Amino acid sequence: QVQLVESGGGLVQAGGSLRLSCAASGRTLSRYDMGWFRQAPGKEREFVAAINSGDGPTNYADSVKGRFTISRDNVKNTVYLQMNSLKPEDTAVYYCNKNPSPFWDWGQGTQVTVSS
Repeated sequence: QVQLVESGGGLVQAGGSLRLSCAASGRTLSRYDMGWFRQAPGKEREFVAAINSGDGPTNYADSVKGRFTISRDNVKNTVYLQMNSLKPEDTAVYYCNKNPSPFWDWGQGTQVTVSS
């Protein structure tokens, strides 16, 4: 059974940067297309970014295009999300999972809070 552990979130001012990490056990992530998703309070979980199993191509939601970069290190079995020029509307819990569905069990996510 796969376990996903997201980390790297925190409180940052608008315009700042964060780098999220997603580590997995129980699966070799290099075999899968992977994605980052987020859920803001009172909203449904939404797609943020995805990366092909072969380390690209990548795909991004329009709201983050040009600011966020997804990458992966298949040796470390880890997927990353570099987030630059953060905005208050990026505030959410961020999750990683295989993409597309059917999804594995979701991890606990990592909270990103962007202050204005």
